[in-house]
Amino acid sequence: MHVSTDPVHADAQHIDAQLRTLFHQLNNQLGIVLAHAELLEAKTADATNRARAEQVVRSVLDAMGTAKEIRRHSEPHATV
Repeated sequence: MHVSTDPVHADAQHIDAQLRTLFHQLNNQLGIVLAHAELLEAKTADATNRARAEQVVRSVLDAMGTAKEIRRHSEPHATV
């Protein structure tokens, strides 16, 4: 692995690493919310609460998709 001595390049690499870490943390957190919402959806007998859990599941899935798109657009050297 080549380590750059260029401060601008080193800063960019540091920012890229921070972003990867943040996206990983965000996906982990959203995954936990999703698992809890799916559990509530499956276990609740009340239709109102089930509908609320379903909405949370949809919202979390949308948020995960948005995070994926943000990550894709923020990656350096993205090829089209």
